[in-house]
Amino acid sequence: MEIKTLEVGPIGTNCYILCDGQAKACAVVDPGGDAARVASAVKDTGCAPCAILLTHGHYDHTGGAAELAARWPGIPIYLNRRDVYEGDAYLQQLFPPVPGARSYDEGDTVAVGGLTVEVLATPGHSEGSVTLRCGGALLCGDTLFAGSCGRTDFPGGSVQKIMASLKRLGGLPGDLRVYPGHMEPSTLDRERRVNPYLLQAMRGAF
Repeated sequence: MEIKTLEVGPIGTNCYILCDGQAKACAVVDPGGDAARVASAVKDTGCAPCAILLTHGHYDHTGGAAELAARWPGIPIYLNRRDVYEGDAYLQQLFPPVPGARSYDEGDTVAVGGLTVEVLATPGHSEGSVTLRCGGALLCGDTLFAGSCGRTDFPGGSVQKIMASLKRLGGLPGDLRVYPGHMEPSTLDRERRVNPYLLQAMRGAF
């Protein structure tokens, strides 16, 4: 398994390319913009894209999904249904429609070649936020950051829910690699030592 990172879109979102080099297959996680550059990076891996996986529905994580799907006909896009706001023009500014997206949720899995991506529901930054676990990696979207966590003041956000989600992530066994939606990567052991939000959540102080 290999994970490549591109910083894309208007506010520097981390887009990840999750590759199974043996099977020559990959998934694109959170293509928030710059679809042509993402497509070029996928081509450089030598892997065929088999899925677009969205950790939540905010525009800075979904902005390139439709263009990539047009480039790769038939590729499935996955987004938790709780981040879909049909018929609400105001909320659709933050959660723009992602045509053809399939819903995934807690306990679902997506195959990427021989890799299995497990979906963990981690609401709080948004109602439909998920963390994607694959092997020793956590692709956390805007739930867990290096030294911090996602904001909760957007529609669908909740302090109580993000703290519960952080407690869940902090309780996962092993020193998993943490790939956040913005800024630098980390490890779960490091976050359990130094992240004040994760430490507070693990104490149950919320």
